[in-house]
Amino acid sequence: MHSLSRRLLLSVSASLVAFFGVAILVLDSSFRDVTDRSLQDLLDAQIVLLVATSDAQPDGVFAPPTRDLPSRLAIPRSGLYAEIRKSGADESPWRSPSTAGAYINFGPPLKTGEKELRFTAVNGEDVAIASRGISFEDEARVRHNLTISVAASLKPYQEQLWSYRSRLFGGFFGLAVLLLATLGGLLRWVLSPVRRLEREIHAVEEGSQPSLGEGYPRELSGVATNLNALLAGERNRMARYRNTLGNLAHSLKTPLAVMRTTLGTCAPEQANVLGAEIDRMSDIIEHQLKRAASGGALLGQAPLDVEPLVSELRTTLLKVYARKDLLLSVTAEPNAQFVGDRGDLFELLGNLLDNACKWCKSQVRVGISSDAAAEPRQRLCIVVEDDGPGITEADSTRVLERGVRIDESVPGHGLGLAMVRDTVDLYGGKLTIARSELGGARISLALPGR
Repeated sequence: MHSLSRRLLLSVSASLVAFFGVAILVLDSSFRDVTDRSLQDLLDAQIVLLVATSDAQPDGVFAPPTRDLPSRLAIPRSGLYAEIRKSGADESPWRSPSTAGAYINFGPPLKTGEKELRFTAVNGEDVAIASRGISFEDEARVRHNLTISVAASLKPYQEQLWSYRSRLFGGFFGLAVLLLATLGGLLRWVLSPVRRLEREIHAVEEGSQPSLGEGYPRELSGVATNLNALLAGERNRMARYRNTLGNLAHSLKTPLAVMRTTLGTCAPEQANVLGAEIDRMSDIIEHQLKRAASGGALLGQAPLDVEPLVSELRTTLLKVYARKDLLLSVTAEPNAQFVGDRGDLFELLGNLLDNACKWCKSQVRVGISSDAAAEPRQRLCIVVEDDGPGITEADSTRVLERGVRIDESVPGHGLGLAMVRDTVDLYGGKLTIARSELGGARISLALPGR
């Protein structure tokens, strides 16, 4: 339901179902009313015909002449049946020839002026029976009370109703599918600029293009223009920020160098203390300025390949730790890329690999891969493992704090992993410390990548 197209289609589909449902009910009810009136008119017409054509027969039974009977009343089991009986008389009533073989209960005699319409089943077939009580005088002024009944099979009407409903449902279903298909095509066409905007924003996030394109509709052109202005302003601001901080770092180095040269005039004890503090100040200035200037991943920043950078660090570290008989293996997926600043990645990997080489016995393993299913800020996966003493679960959080060292006997400042954590947080990534299959530490990073 996070898609506008899907939400609109579902809403329109629900509205169409409700509207068409009401329309079908109204039309079906109207058609049934017409069918019922048609059936009632047929029965009334047959009763009137029997009243007009009936006369007293020699046997005392009132009946129409056979030649005047409608064809359906003359054919057995035709679906139209009739009966005429005298009210209160015991003699057998007259029944149409069509009742032969059909055992129909037309009901009791009715009083003069009474009408009745009822439904029953005859031999598994639904029928409607209309009865009417009448009274008249013959030529001898003898009054006769008769009950005339006509029954009609409902099968033709049921078949007609079923055929109508089939066409009605089929027509509305086809119309609904056609409307939804048309609406889907229109939505795809109308929302294509929105999808294009989504694709281009995603491409800018991944660094495959520096800004959004042109040619958007009036409703989106302002958004695209403002986003491009925001991207350009952010790049310019970051460039000015980094230049200013670089100038500041350069300016601070000179006073520190002067202070270091004046240490020769101080006592040896004071010189050692001041020298250590000056070195510490230099490290802090370098670190903090670099952290502030890097600013993380910028939208529209071009991605860079990770494997060449790791290979460069591998060559350097093998020289630094040449006495250790070190095996440093690198496994990288082709085209695994990092979206961010090269200096940040170089410093991050440098700290991790330097720590791994420092603490390992003889083996360090680096794995580089990408996860297309992950969110853009955590698609690049970097794993650094060693066969050293490792990091316990209790120390895995504490070791990331600035100035903390697990083994104080080993030279260091306790800043490496803290700087790694700061960089990972700056890019919205993820850092995990676990036990490696090699026996030492296993540090996993998830960073912006392609």
